[in-house]
Amino acid sequence: MRVAPIGAYFADDLDMLVKQASLSAMITHSHPEGIAGAIAVALASALAWQHKNSPVSPADFLQRICEKTPMSEVHLRIAKALALLESATVDQAASALGNGAQVSAQDTVPFCLWAAALHLNHYEEVMWATVSASGDRDTTCAIVGGIVVMSAGLESIPFSWIKAREPLPVWFLE
Repeated sequence: MRVAPIGAYFADDLDMLVKQASLSAMITHSHPEGIAGAIAVALASALAWQHKNSPVSPADFLQRICEKTPMSEVHLRIAKALALLESATVDQAASALGNGAQVSAQDTVPFCLWAAALHLNHYEEVMWATVSASGDRDTTCAIVGGIVVMSAGLESIPFSWIKAREPLPVWFLE
């Protein structure tokens, strides 16, 4: 859920992105599924950044992520998410892909990528869709928000949400 900045930073070098996302996840997750999930989210963030001014289809977005995500349950569920793009509701996708309730990458990341793919340029829409899936809402919204903001931009975050957030630390404002 904290790997989107790695995707943004290495958006021009996807091989380095995969390496760095993997290294970051080894510290926090130390599990092949957690590492695969971090790679997938970082890839999504990078692709969102790359396509901020040129639309990408939801299917192409997920396909490109799936191609570079290591073989794992995360990978298999991203492939499943591809099949759900055309017809699934949020509830159906969450039921098929997971919504974070099991607190694992394979139960969280595929749904987040499905939601992001369908709302890549619509921050508020994707956040409402994600939260409506229940589950581990703070994690799923953090993942989806980190991806979609790369494409939609900071200006896509509703001002009322920014105004209602906790104050930023003084060091950040300097």
